Amino acid sequence: MYELRNVTKLYSRGKDVVRALDGIDLTIADGDRLVIQGPTGGGKSTLLQMLGALDRPSAGEIVFDGTDLAKLSEARLTKVRSENIGFVFQSFNLIPTLNAQENVETALVPLGIKAKDRRERAAEALKSVGLGERLGHLPSEMSGGQQQRVAIARALVKQPKVLLADEPTGNLDEGMRDEIMDVLDRMWKELGLTFIMVTHDSAIAKKAPRLATIRKGKITVKENAAK
Repeated sequence: MYELRNVTKLYSRGKDVVRALDGIDLTIADGDRLVIQGPTGGGKSTLLQMLGALDRPSAGEIVFDGTDLAKLSEARLTKVRSENIGFVFQSFNLIPTLNAQENVETALVPLGIKAKDRRERAAEALKSVGLGERLGHLPSEMSGGQQQRVAIARALVKQPKVLLADEPTGNLDEGMRDEIMDVLDRMWKELGLTFIMVTHDSAIAKKAPRLATIRKGKITVKENAAK
Protein backbone atom coordinates (compact mmCIF):
# COMPACT_ATOMS: atom_id res chain seq x y z
CA MET A 1 0.00 0.00 0.00
CA TYR A 2 2.44 2.69 1.25
CA GLU A 3 6.22 2.68 1.23
CA LEU A 4 7.87 5.84 2.58
CA ARG A 5 11.59 6.16 1.95
CA ASN A 6 13.68 8.89 3.56
CA VAL A 7 10.75 11.32 3.52
CA THR A 8 11.77 14.81 4.61
CA LYS A 9 9.65 17.96 4.83
CA LEU A 10 11.25 21.34 5.43
CA TYR A 11 9.50 24.60 6.29
CA SER A 12 10.97 28.07 6.52
CA ARG A 13 10.22 29.97 9.72
CA GLY A 14 11.83 33.36 9.36
CA LYS A 15 15.55 32.69 9.05
CA ASP A 16 15.19 29.19 10.48
CA VAL A 17 14.47 25.94 8.65
CA VAL A 18 12.12 23.52 10.45
CA ARG A 19 12.36 19.79 9.74
CA ALA A 20 8.73 18.73 10.16
CA LEU A 21 9.70 15.27 8.88
CA ASP A 22 13.30 14.14 9.07
CA GLY A 23 14.13 11.07 6.97
CA ILE A 24 10.98 9.03 7.63
CA ASP A 25 10.99 5.35 6.58
CA LEU A 26 7.63 3.61 6.99
CA THR A 27 5.74 0.69 5.46
CA ILE A 28 1.95 0.47 5.70
CA ALA A 29 0.39 -2.70 4.31
CA ASP A 30 -3.08 -3.15 2.80
CA GLY A 31 -5.63 -3.45 5.59
CA ASP A 32 -3.28 -2.07 8.23
CA ARG A 33 -4.56 -0.05 11.19
CA LEU A 34 -1.96 2.48 12.28
CA VAL A 35 -2.29 5.13 14.99
CA ILE A 36 0.12 8.07 14.93
CA GLN A 37 0.83 9.90 18.19
CA GLY A 38 3.27 12.53 19.36
CA PRO A 39 3.62 16.03 20.80
CA THR A 40 2.17 19.11 19.12
CA GLY A 41 4.46 20.21 16.31
CA GLY A 42 6.15 16.83 16.13
CA GLY A 43 5.10 16.12 12.54
CA LYS A 44 1.92 14.01 12.91
CA SER A 45 -0.38 16.08 10.74
CA THR A 46 2.40 16.72 8.22
CA LEU A 47 2.83 12.98 7.79
CA LEU A 48 -0.92 12.49 7.37
CA GLN A 49 -0.98 15.20 4.69
CA MET A 50 1.76 13.36 2.82
CA LEU A 51 -0.14 10.06 3.01
CA GLY A 52 -3.28 11.83 1.80
CA ALA A 53 -1.56 13.36 -1.25
CA LEU A 54 -2.33 16.82 0.16
CA ASP A 55 1.31 17.90 0.27
CA ARG A 56 4.65 16.91 -1.22
CA PRO A 57 7.87 16.03 0.57
CA SER A 58 10.96 18.18 0.23
CA ALA A 59 12.87 14.96 -0.38
CA GLY A 60 12.24 11.23 -0.43
CA GLU A 61 9.60 8.92 -1.90
CA ILE A 62 5.97 8.27 -0.95
CA VAL A 63 5.01 5.18 -2.93
CA PHE A 64 1.27 4.41 -2.98
CA ASP A 65 0.24 1.23 -4.78
CA GLY A 66 3.46 1.33 -6.77
CA THR A 67 3.32 5.03 -7.70
CA ASP A 68 5.49 7.74 -6.15
CA LEU A 69 3.04 10.48 -5.13
CA ALA A 70 5.85 13.03 -4.99
CA LYS A 71 6.27 12.79 -8.76
CA LEU A 72 2.63 13.12 -9.79
CA SER A 73 1.07 16.24 -11.31
CA GLU A 74 -1.54 18.15 -9.31
CA ALA A 75 -4.27 16.70 -11.56
CA ARG A 76 -3.09 13.15 -10.89
CA LEU A 77 -2.85 13.80 -7.16
CA THR A 78 -6.42 15.10 -7.16
CA LYS A 79 -7.54 11.93 -8.92
CA VAL A 80 -5.73 9.74 -6.38
CA ARG A 81 -7.41 11.60 -3.50
CA SER A 82 -10.90 11.56 -4.99
CA GLU A 83 -10.84 7.88 -5.89
CA ASN A 84 -8.72 6.22 -3.22
CA ILE A 85 -8.57 8.23 0.01
CA GLY A 86 -11.27 9.20 2.49
CA PHE A 87 -10.64 11.93 5.08
CA VAL A 88 -12.16 12.52 8.52
CA PHE A 89 -11.20 15.66 10.44
CA GLN A 90 -11.57 16.89 14.02
CA SER A 91 -13.82 19.80 12.99
CA PHE A 92 -16.20 17.65 10.84
CA ASN A 93 -15.96 20.10 7.89
CA LEU A 94 -19.61 19.72 6.94
CA ILE A 95 -21.33 22.29 4.73
CA PRO A 96 -23.84 23.99 7.08
CA THR A 97 -26.46 24.71 4.40
CA LEU A 98 -26.60 21.08 3.19
CA ASN A 99 -28.41 18.27 4.96
CA ALA A 100 -26.70 15.01 5.95
CA GLN A 101 -27.45 13.22 2.69
CA GLU A 102 -26.34 16.17 0.57
CA ASN A 103 -23.11 16.51 2.55
CA VAL A 104 -22.28 12.86 1.90
CA GLU A 105 -23.14 13.21 -1.78
CA THR A 106 -20.46 15.89 -2.22
CA ALA A 107 -17.78 13.19 -2.09
CA LEU A 108 -19.29 11.51 -5.16
CA VAL A 109 -19.64 14.58 -7.39
CA PRO A 110 -15.98 14.58 -8.56
CA LEU A 111 -16.37 10.94 -9.59
CA GLY A 112 -19.06 11.79 -12.14
CA ILE A 113 -21.71 9.60 -10.52
CA LYS A 114 -25.30 10.33 -11.56
CA ALA A 115 -27.57 12.16 -9.11
CA LYS A 116 -29.89 9.21 -8.50
CA ASP A 117 -26.97 6.90 -7.72
CA ARG A 118 -25.39 9.56 -5.50
CA ARG A 119 -28.57 9.84 -3.44
CA GLU A 120 -28.87 6.09 -3.05
CA ARG A 121 -25.24 5.58 -2.09
CA ALA A 122 -25.30 8.51 0.36
CA ALA A 123 -28.43 7.16 2.05
CA GLU A 124 -26.85 3.70 2.38
CA ALA A 125 -23.63 5.16 3.79
CA LEU A 126 -25.56 7.11 6.42
CA LYS A 127 -27.52 4.00 7.38
CA SER A 128 -24.25 2.12 7.84
CA VAL A 129 -23.13 4.63 10.51
CA GLY A 130 -26.50 4.63 12.29
CA LEU A 131 -28.01 7.77 10.77
CA GLY A 132 -30.68 6.30 8.53
CA GLU A 133 -33.31 8.50 10.20
CA ARG A 134 -31.28 11.71 9.86
CA LEU A 135 -30.87 12.04 6.09
CA GLY A 136 -32.67 15.39 5.88
CA HIS A 137 -31.18 17.01 8.97
CA LEU A 138 -28.80 19.96 8.79
CA PRO A 139 -25.52 19.89 10.75
CA SER A 140 -26.98 22.45 13.19
CA GLU A 141 -29.75 19.98 14.00
CA MET A 142 -27.32 17.22 15.02
CA SER A 143 -24.99 16.58 17.94
CA GLY A 144 -21.23 16.60 17.53
CA GLY A 145 -21.15 12.82 17.47
CA GLN A 146 -23.84 12.69 14.79
CA GLN A 147 -21.99 15.26 12.70
CA GLN A 148 -18.84 13.15 12.89
CA ARG A 149 -20.84 10.11 11.75
CA VAL A 150 -21.94 12.13 8.72
CA ALA A 151 -18.28 12.98 8.07
CA ILE A 152 -17.36 9.29 8.30
CA ALA A 153 -20.15 8.38 5.86
CA ARG A 154 -18.90 11.07 3.48
CA ALA A 155 -15.36 9.68 3.67
CA LEU A 156 -16.49 6.11 2.99
CA VAL A 157 -19.28 6.59 0.44
CA LYS A 158 -16.82 6.61 -2.46
CA GLN A 159 -15.47 3.22 -1.31
CA PRO A 160 -11.84 4.32 -0.81
CA LYS A 161 -8.87 2.07 -0.20
CA VAL A 162 -7.57 4.27 2.63
CA LEU A 163 -9.26 6.12 5.50
CA LEU A 164 -7.21 8.92 7.07
CA ALA A 165 -8.47 10.44 10.31
CA ASP A 166 -6.92 13.53 11.93
CA GLU A 167 -8.00 13.76 15.59
CA PRO A 168 -11.54 12.52 14.74
CA THR A 169 -12.56 12.40 18.41
CA GLY A 170 -10.82 15.62 19.49
CA ASN A 171 -14.06 17.63 19.77
CA LEU A 172 -16.05 14.89 21.51
CA ASP A 173 -16.58 13.87 25.14
CA GLU A 174 -15.34 10.50 26.38
CA GLY A 175 -18.59 8.63 25.81
CA MET A 176 -19.03 9.95 22.29
CA ARG A 177 -15.34 9.31 21.60
CA ASP A 178 -15.86 5.62 22.31
CA GLU A 179 -18.94 5.48 20.06
CA ILE A 180 -17.09 7.08 17.14
CA MET A 181 -14.11 4.77 17.59
CA ASP A 182 -16.49 1.80 17.55
CA VAL A 183 -17.90 3.05 14.23
CA LEU A 184 -14.44 3.60 12.74
CA ASP A 185 -13.18 0.20 13.87
CA ARG A 186 -16.27 -1.54 12.53
CA MET A 187 -15.93 0.17 9.16
CA TRP A 188 -12.23 -0.76 9.02
CA LYS A 189 -13.03 -4.42 9.59
CA GLU A 190 -16.14 -4.65 7.40
CA LEU A 191 -14.71 -2.77 4.43
CA GLY A 192 -11.13 -4.04 4.58
CA LEU A 193 -9.74 -0.51 4.70
CA THR A 194 -6.27 0.68 5.43
CA PHE A 195 -6.97 2.94 8.44
CA ILE A 196 -4.46 5.56 9.59
CA MET A 197 -5.32 7.88 12.46
CA VAL A 198 -3.62 10.77 14.24
CA THR A 199 -4.57 11.28 17.89
CA HIS A 200 -3.41 12.87 21.15
CA ASP A 201 -5.61 10.43 23.09
CA SER A 202 -3.48 7.85 24.89
CA ALA A 203 -6.52 5.65 25.56
CA ILE A 204 -6.99 5.24 21.80
CA ALA A 205 -3.28 4.84 21.11
CA LYS A 206 -2.91 2.00 23.61
CA LYS A 207 -5.46 -0.09 21.71
CA ALA A 208 -3.74 0.26 18.35
CA PRO A 209 -2.29 -2.87 16.71
CA ARG A 210 0.47 -0.60 15.35
CA LEU A 211 1.51 2.64 17.04
CA ALA A 212 3.81 5.17 15.38
CA THR A 213 5.27 7.91 17.56
CA ILE A 214 6.68 11.05 15.96
CA ARG A 215 8.95 13.46 17.83
CA LYS A 216 10.92 16.23 16.15
CA GLY A 217 10.29 14.71 12.75
CA LYS A 218 11.60 11.25 13.69
CA ILE A 219 9.38 8.17 13.82
CA THR A 220 9.37 4.97 15.83
CA VAL A 221 6.83 2.17 15.29
CA LYS A 222 5.68 -0.47 17.77
CA GLU A 223 4.02 -3.59 16.45
CA ASN A 224 1.11 -5.17 18.32
CA ALA A 225 0.97 -2.31 20.82
CA ALA A 226 -2.54 -3.27 21.96
CA LYS A 227 -2.77 -5.01 25.33
